[in-house]
Amino acid sequence: MNKNNLLIIKTTLEFQFKTSELCNYSYISILPEFKVQKSKRSTISLKKEQNSLIFLIESRDITAFRASINEIISFGRIFEGVLNIVNNTQ
Repeated sequence: MNKNNLLIIKTTLEFQFKTSELCNYSYISILPEFKVQKSKRSTISLKKEQNSLIFLIESRDITAFRASINEIISFGRIFEGVLNIVNNTQ
């Protein structure tokens, strides 16, 4: 831990999908976003299990943590919106 930081926030966030196919589509679409570290104050790691995407977040302050959570939620909303469009056109 950095001497200037009084805390480090670590958490895990999991998206569970109905099928492994949906999980794979989601993983492939989000992977390029999380290969690049955007902040020195927070890191997000991504791993895929059968029907789940697991985000591991480590932040050095509350603001950076909130930004990381918002980034993941934004991705989830976009993916959910695309699925709704696809399902409504079939």
